[in-house]
Amino acid sequence: MPIADPNDLELGLDTFGDVTSDDRGEPLGYAEVIRNVVAEGVLADQVGVDAITVGEHHRDDFAVSAPDVVLTAIAARTERIRIGSGVTVLSSDDPIRVFQRFATLDAISHGRAEIIMGRGSFTESFPLFGYALNDYQTLFEEKLNLFAAVREEKPVTWQGTTRAPLADQMVYPTTESGALRTWVGVGGSPESVVRAANYGFPLMLAVIGGQPERFAPFVELYHRALTQLEKPWQPVGVHSPGYIADTDEQAMEELWPAYEIMFGRIGRERGWGPTTYDHFRSEVEHGSLYVGSPETVARKIASTVSALGIQRFDLKYSTGPLAHGKLLHAIELYGTRVIPMVRELLADRLVGASS
Repeated sequence: MPIADPNDLELGLDTFGDVTSDDRGEPLGYAEVIRNVVAEGVLADQVGVDAITVGEHHRDDFAVSAPDVVLTAIAARTERIRIGSGVTVLSSDDPIRVFQRFATLDAISHGRAEIIMGRGSFTESFPLFGYALNDYQTLFEEKLNLFAAVREEKPVTWQGTTRAPLADQMVYPTTESGALRTWVGVGGSPESVVRAANYGFPLMLAVIGGQPERFAPFVELYHRALTQLEKPWQPVGVHSPGYIADTDEQAMEELWPAYEIMFGRIGRERGWGPTTYDHFRSEVEHGSLYVGSPETVARKIASTVSALGIQRFDLKYSTGPLAHGKLLHAIELYGTRVIPMVRELLADRLVGASS
């Protein structure tokens, strides 16, 4: 992989609106959590973070089910930061309404809106909105196809099995730029990577475990597919979890209890074994958990960016009940210290490679 150019790199943050706890360890109400997510987005803009994405979930441990509404509140109080979904669960939504909502957000934010489309890592939205899990594949394929057509901002003629057909139908509002920035989020299957290339959409890789370098073949496959399909070059991004505190020890100590709660619950739901501290430490030291002091996290992000040759890195800074005050401090450290360090490290590598 070529050494990444820091001038081509976006460094963002991501949250699912995890239900956090107060100082006594009691969970906050959904309304307060949502207001806190808006405040976190505002701070991210103030400290120089390039982008913030907000995920969509429909379960009791996450407060955000309508990320576009939360993002609109962030847009109204910020100036420069990109704002997007991470992800929009397209399989259980209507592609036309998704486009309309995000085109509206794009207008309010003066062109800063973006969407990361995905299947989602949970399935609660399917029964909630009346979709059958047996149609999982067909729903995503057809709805992504329709969204891609609507995104062209031209009259759409379309037919499928999941909704009524369209005949020369224009969708409003259109965007000022004529192109709503749209990524496809994937977990790492070759078919999903090639699908993103087929539509000419940027690729966002969810790297949540194991060594990041193992995703290099997917990045290579994506760019090879773009070339073979005669599509324009597109950026690749990575989404990974992490946490920043003043020291490595403090970051580990503060994150572990929240990590154990969140992944312990998910593990029980999915039949995994219990989450252990040894596994947690192994992911921090060798895998895809970006945890530690600003210096430690910056070095690890720079290493991943260089190894994969990516143009975007989003850190999921919220984990389970980890308190809002700690998240604010992590965001401040990310913007004021981690981001400048990452750019400096990458610039040094470029100079070293050219000398």
